[in-house]
Amino acid sequence: MKTIFLFVFTSILSISVYSQGITDTAILKPSLERATAAIRKAFEQGDAALVAQLHSPDVIKYFGDNHVIVGRDAVEKGARDWFQSAKVEFIENTVENTAFVGDIAIQTVIFAIKTTPKGGGAATIARGRSMVIYVQNRHSPTGWLTLREIAQEAPPQ
Repeated sequence: MKTIFLFVFTSILSISVYSQGITDTAILKPSLERATAAIRKAFEQGDAALVAQLHSPDVIKYFGDNHVIVGRDAVEKGARDWFQSAKVEFIENTVENTAFVGDIAIQTVIFAIKTTPKGGGAATIARGRSMVIYVQNRHSPTGWLTLREIAQEAPPQ
């Protein structure tokens, strides 16, 4: 009985996933590229309010261990705290893969962020790989909002 149930469940799931039109159109890709550039620019300008606006109210960001950020307000607070003490600069943003499924984009990126303390001291560079799920949203300044993000250590260069 378990085997039959598992087979039926898997079949239904497979049919529903396959039925979703996966598109990588000439319109969506440049639109997403502009949106991700806007996010990086907001960080580099130290604009915590804009960083927050580019994230869904229901965003969840996973950064390893127990470091999880939940909600747009938490994103804004974290960004504001970071910007008060440091200048932030994206020095690498290499897109590995982008997939579009309906109004959702899933993107993996190798990134490097340079953080320079405003009070002096040596800059640090954090390099990682992220997978971000974006959703199209007409209320976003760019047309896209970050819905989920997970980051891990990047592979060696």
